[in-house]
Amino acid sequence: MRYLGPLPKRAISRFNSWVVTLRSSPRWGRLISRHLTVVTYTGRRSGRTFSTPVAFRRTADTVTIGVQFPDAKKWWRNFLADGGPISLHLDGIDRTGHAIARRDKAGRVTVTVQLDS
Repeated sequence: MRYLGPLPKRAISRFNSWVVTLRSSPRWGRLISRHLTVVTYTGRRSGRTFSTPVAFRRTADTVTIGVQFPDAKKWWRNFLADGGPISLHLDGIDRTGHAIARRDKAGRVTVTVQLDS
């Protein structure tokens, strides 16, 4: 898939709001929540708290997030090197964990979260 350039922040914000609303809908929420979650983290430089919806895969206490178009996004960079704390909304509750982002030789970025017990 080819990256075509930055989308307007307003369009991204609207889409993210729509996804979060869909996740909490009585009709579609359970189905959508199996594949989409909301991550919340604190920016390393700004110290501000951010939340964004992401697709994920989960195996026991490990959550894997494949970052689509990583060069167009910045949130995952907060978890480079030693990583950092993150919160995910899973199974109707907020879970905390430690996230580490890695970029492979092909340029793909994966964020791996080890959930706290």
